[in-house]
Amino acid sequence: MTKAMKRLAALTLTSTLGLLPQVASAQSCNWPAWDSYKKAMMSSDGRIIDNSSAQMITTSEGQSYGLFFALLGNDKKSFATILEWTRNNLAGGSLEAHLPAWQWGLGKNGKWQILDSNNASDADLWIAYSLLEAGRLWQWPEYLALGQNMLWRSAAQSLRKLPGLGLMLLPGDIGFDNGKGWRLNPSYLPPQLLARFARISPIWAELASNQQRMLIETSPKGFAPDWLLWKAGGGWAPDSKEASLGNYDAIRVYLWVGMLAQDAANRQTLQQHFAPMANLTQTLGYVPESVNAVSGKYTGTGPVGFSAAMLPLLASLESPALAVQQERIKQQPPAADAYYNQSLLLFGQGWDEQRYRFDKDGQLLPSWIKTCQK
Repeated sequence: MTKAMKRLAALTLTSTLGLLPQVASAQSCNWPAWDSYKKAMMSSDGRIIDNSSAQMITTSEGQSYGLFFALLGNDKKSFATILEWTRNNLAGGSLEAHLPAWQWGLGKNGKWQILDSNNASDADLWIAYSLLEAGRLWQWPEYLALGQNMLWRSAAQSLRKLPGLGLMLLPGDIGFDNGKGWRLNPSYLPPQLLARFARISPIWAELASNQQRMLIETSPKGFAPDWLLWKAGGGWAPDSKEASLGNYDAIRVYLWVGMLAQDAANRQTLQQHFAPMANLTQTLGYVPESVNAVSGKYTGTGPVGFSAAMLPLLASLESPALAVQQERIKQQPPAADAYYNQSLLLFGQGWDEQRYRFDKDGQLLPSWIKTCQK
């Protein structure tokens, strides 16, 4: 039995004795989508597997999403198992001392190992957030402490002060700055997470303000790019590798913005700014696969995961396209082992089914608090 499992057993016993608040003894609600996700993509020892490549990769992103979904499902056992695998295989045995490596899988030498040791700051933030909220909701101080430690380590390694912009979290510690400027990804900084972290330190509130500026200024027609560049001389420019296209990363911008609480700061501004994506979805009858953030030109039909990601924004804007995309998901569900599509499904459809909400300060409000108490 691992240390994490021993802690889990101890917590369960304490809860049974009635020595913890009632929320800690909440029963897991049935969430078929999470059960299917685990069955298709989670190994018995807690690894979320992306089967789309021969290397059978696992990313820190996948582990971070797994932790969040386990929390949404009130699944303490899976949460502990995913965390333990992440610690042992992506963080050298210590998340207190190391941020998790971005990618792990089957190497060319035939060994299972880290394939890319750089961190991914969006995964770091989602892991820190899930730990903080698991600690709060499950009354587990160890999770709270680890979440705060990861948050500060992420800031120490990936936070930069960019001239003319201010504080910004780079997508990773290495490889995102050069003589031309700094390469950034708008989808890496969900506003809800930054609002939650701002309760810990004002630097995250400053980062949230700069993030909103990035979201607004780099999507002049209401369509987000995947990647962009903040130039050394000040100002935005298309990323040299991806031009101004927005597709498999940018779809998450609409997802995060759509899930903002009704009384969250800047909710109306952000949702109205990205309403053109909702309007285009309504006009086409589907979510386009790729949209140029500068010209607004679109190509392709997005996978069904894109439909799921758009559900919160369509609902928040009361768009007629909501019912059409809900039906598409029902009629054309993603393959059970389609990692990214399934991840977008659990985020978007889970929100649409009211399994969770965020409050204005970024705290998680899972439905099991009210519906699954003994």
